Amino acid sequence: HGHAFGLTNAPSTFQLTMNEFFRPLLDKCAIVYLDDILIYSTTREAHLRDLEAVFALLQQQRLITKGSKCEFLKQELEFLGHVISIDGVKIDPKKFATIQDWKLLANLRELQSFLGFVNYVRRFIPNMAGVTSPLTDLLQKGKFYEWGGEQQAAFDQLRLFLTTPPVLCVADPHRPFELITDASDLAVGAVLLQDFGAGLQPIAYESRKLNPAEQNYPVHDKELLAIVHAFKVWRCYLTGADVTVRTDHKSLQFIRAQPTLNPRQIRWLDYLESNFHYRVTYKRGASNIADALTRPSVHTAAVLITQTNPLLTGLFTHGYSTNPFFTTNSHPQLTVKQGAYHLKSGTNRIWVPAYRTLRDLLIQKAHDSNFSGHYGIDKTAKLLSRYYYWPDLPTDVQQYVTSCATCQRMKSSRLRPAGLLQPLEPPCRPWQQVTMDFVTGLPAGPSGNDAILVVVDRLTKMAHFAACKTTITAEQTAKLFLTNIVRLHGIPSAIISDRDPRFTSNFWTKTWQ
Repeated sequence: HGHAFGLTNAPSTFQLTMNEFFRPLLDKCAIVYLDDILIYSTTREAHLRDLEAVFALLQQQRLITKGSKCEFLKQELEFLGHVISIDGVKIDPKKFATIQDWKLLANLRELQSFLGFVNYVRRFIPNMAGVTSPLTDLLQKGKFYEWGGEQQAAFDQLRLFLTTPPVLCVADPHRPFELITDASDLAVGAVLLQDFGAGLQPIAYESRKLNPAEQNYPVHDKELLAIVHAFKVWRCYLTGADVTVRTDHKSLQFIRAQPTLNPRQIRWLDYLESNFHYRVTYKRGASNIADALTRPSVHTAAVLITQTNPLLTGLFTHGYSTNPFFTTNSHPQLTVKQGAYHLKSGTNRIWVPAYRTLRDLLIQKAHDSNFSGHYGIDKTAKLLSRYYYWPDLPTDVQQYVTSCATCQRMKSSRLRPAGLLQPLEPPCRPWQQVTMDFVTGLPAGPSGNDAILVVVDRLTKMAHFAACKTTITAEQTAKLFLTNIVRLHGIPSAIISDRDPRFTSNFWTKTWQ
């Protein structure tokens, strides 16, 4: 049966249906995600047999596939944002091709967007919590957003990870797992590995930042928390499997034999003992892979240090260097001072390059800062014009101020109150009340008509459509209404429309009087 579009349970219902259809083949030779079917085999002959089995199920359930969307006998393919091959799983490079264009994160909204972008592939990044720590600190409530050298270095390292991600192997549930964990003052981390005959290979990485309460835990509890967190994240892999946990905290080897445990340790051990089969071994910190997941390396990225805002300096430099207007032409009306182009005439203002991030940041500082107080469009534009210039400055300021969430939420409206909205009474008979409006912007027909007059009966929802021109007058509208509506259904007692001049003109009003 069909399922209504837009219902919140539509995806889960469709997935449940597909799982029921393909249950005989699920996790044997096929994976189904909504309308995507991935068929996998070890040999070509087995793959052909698996294809026949899948097609037989499709035919049995009367499901049809589109040939142009199918790929067969591939050793590497794209699936749900990943590239799957005989070597393992890696990030689809096309998904992150635009990340090289991200130079700076000018405000909190851009930072949140980037971190959400990165969090989607966190299992491919071996130093997620540690590297992002300078960035996530800016998300704290009440903290001033200030982009510095530490944030830029973390941002550059994340971009490097995303453009050169590691290839992760596909977990084999029939092989034992090795889990390497570690904890620091700021984060916990883990690596899940398996030996496929050529040494241990990574299955996934995991790390997370500790909250303020967890940062006060003793070292012993932090190391145990790292183990518990890893088992919770990878429970789908580790339940029922043989797991060896390696940690650089030696006392965790004997935690089961300790005579006294605090309530938190008892709760964590109860979770581990009742759900998993594991053993804990000691691995010296110097040889512990997960040690890097919780202790970020020292960043050596160069940072611009000037007397002005370093973020603005970097944005100006990038804007000038990538704009042909400044790199290919000479401008006698401009002079260069401290790396910025100034207008010679007038007030020696800085010409801002056509770089959207930079211009939005300047408008934000002129409008949102504590010294501005969310001025209106004209005052904000005048304030900016004292020091900066670019051709579309008033237009950009208008777009920013009219979309400012704080202004819309806090400033009182100057419009007349709308009053209490009440629904219209339903009519008692057909064509007693009608609604009327124009549909415009259509391509012109042979007779030159490019609009439609739509009249709908409020009771039966029956509609009439009369072709007309966008330039139709009030008199022509009245004649069209008389010909198509009054002639067939009589005069309605009420007509509901918007305040179009053709409906509110004197001619239209007098016609119905």
